[in-house]
Amino acid sequence: MSSSTLEESVASHETPGSKFYPPFMVTPELEAEADARISHYPESKRAATLPLLHIVQHHFGFISAPAIEWVAAKLAIEPIKVLEVVTFYPGFRQSAPGKFHIRVCRTLSCAMGGSYELMERLCELTGIDRSTSDSHHHPVTVSPCGKFSVEFAECLASCGTAPVCMVNDDFHEGVSADKAEELLGSCKI
Repeated sequence: MSSSTLEESVASHETPGSKFYPPFMVTPELEAEADARISHYPESKRAATLPLLHIVQHHFGFISAPAIEWVAAKLAIEPIKVLEVVTFYPGFRQSAPGKFHIRVCRTLSCAMGGSYELMERLCELTGIDRSTSDSHHHPVTVSPCGKFSVEFAECLASCGTAPVCMVNDDFHEGVSADKAEELLGSCKI
């Protein structure tokens, strides 16, 4: 897969949230962290694909074409093999989210508890327009200011406290639409 084909295949594009994340760059710290993870898989370096992608997304907010090329080179595999993993798992983002990324559970318990109403209210309060959102290929929608982004998530494993959501890595239970403003107010830059 040539570099231009990879660029065309990866959804990475500038979003208002891009200003909160550094561009992908290989640093000595990134190399060391990657090498440490790869060392856990002596029989097959390819098995380190998921851990390396998690490292990249943690540091840079999303998985870009240059990041895919770097992971592939580190693991001595073709970039298409890494792209297959990125596009298969919904937890990997191909574009920059907002500074505060909100994942709202939409499975049955949460839907019945009001998760769709919560999503509508979050979008209303942040100015997010999800009308162009593609729930599979481009599920993340970013606010015009770049501070917030939203996406639906499949089961966040707390059906008894529905609706639930995550703001970055923080879990929130029982977040009804009338608590959306309070939730957003707790997000401080």
